[in-house]
Amino acid sequence: MRRADATRLYYALQFLLFMPTWVVVAVYLVRVLHLSPLELVLMGTAMEAAVFLFEVPTGVVADTYSRRLSLIVGYLGMGITWMLVGIVSQPWAVIMLWAFWGMSYTFTSGAYQAWITDEVGVENAGRLFLRGARIRYAGAVVGLVGLVGIGLLSLRASVIAGGAITAVCGLLCILLMPETGFRRRPRAERGSALTEMRSTAVTGARYAWAAPVILLLVGVEFFMGMSSEAFDRLKEAHFLRDVGLPGHLGPVIWFGIFWLVGMVLGFFATGWLIKRFERGGRAILSTSLFAFTFMEMAAMLVFALTGSTWVAIAALLGVFFARDLGGPLHTIWLNEQITDSSVRATVLSISGQADAIGQAGGGPVLGLIGNVWGLRTALAAGALVIVPALGLYTRAMRRGGGEPVLEELPAPAEA
Repeated sequence: MRRADATRLYYALQFLLFMPTWVVVAVYLVRVLHLSPLELVLMGTAMEAAVFLFEVPTGVVADTYSRRLSLIVGYLGMGITWMLVGIVSQPWAVIMLWAFWGMSYTFTSGAYQAWITDEVGVENAGRLFLRGARIRYAGAVVGLVGLVGIGLLSLRASVIAGGAITAVCGLLCILLMPETGFRRRPRAERGSALTEMRSTAVTGARYAWAAPVILLLVGVEFFMGMSSEAFDRLKEAHFLRDVGLPGHLGPVIWFGIFWLVGMVLGFFATGWLIKRFERGGRAILSTSLFAFTFMEMAAMLVFALTGSTWVAIAALLGVFFARDLGGPLHTIWLNEQITDSSVRATVLSISGQADAIGQAGGGPVLGLIGNVWGLRTALAAGALVIVPALGLYTRAMRRGGGEPVLEELPAPAEA
């Protein structure tokens, strides 16, 4: 079967992968399954613990054998697990399933960025990531409207539909995904499977350890992971139990509106960001990333401490905005540091593992804080964890903030 153009397939996957929305799942967990704050955080902790255990091994698989195969396994596993979450009702079963979702996710983490970087070249990947970020907003809007509409009739059906979309991405990878940039070593030069994977893992770890900027960016992921766990698992419960929602609309509709407004803001802001980086370089990239990270911390604190529903909504949108713009910038900066394609997925997975360690380690602590002192305290503590990340970004800028990265990139093929 004829394979698709890699750039176009990447754009299509960006559209489809962001259609499933956590909004419906979050309301389903609180309103249908009645999970406690600790159970909500434990669900995320189980996922991140699985990511911690499998992130680097699955990145090694992608670097050693095939990025395409790794993505197929990951998307099918994530989709099936998401669907099963919409079927079961016991909290312990949901927690276990979400751990399996985390393991499946590790097959895509690192492998996805490594695959498209190999296909289009590292010199084109920066702008491609930013354009892909814009396209994912379009997919997220379509998915949000469709799945929230289904959720008004049945939250379970909406959760199952979201998982089915991710599983379809796995099928598309089977049928259409090219893999021309990745070269597996000839059989005569390979050792046993275990030897090959161990060699790739050691090489990737040494590569990351020898690069100061990579180490600093990996450290940032650790603290950002700790911070995000409280906000990601408790924000809906904070609205439903502490702050309240305005008017008479149901929570599914309100949370859908919040995500929709956030995605519209992100779509236009990413367009502005693309134009800015066409004229700038890494100095602009790093300073912008620092500013968005500081903005995320400030918005989290306001969200945690305010007693006004409308101020909380504005702060929520501020967190969405800062994350949506900062995420692609962090990926670009880290990806630019990896000049050896043979360990790209492994090094990216090491960064993902740092995020998982932060979430798995900080999540239970913040969940217990929420149970004992309330959701506001847990959310505020999660915001303050970002302070060390800002310090690490400052050091990274001093070490590698002046070299241009995007000012002369040729444009990739349009979607």
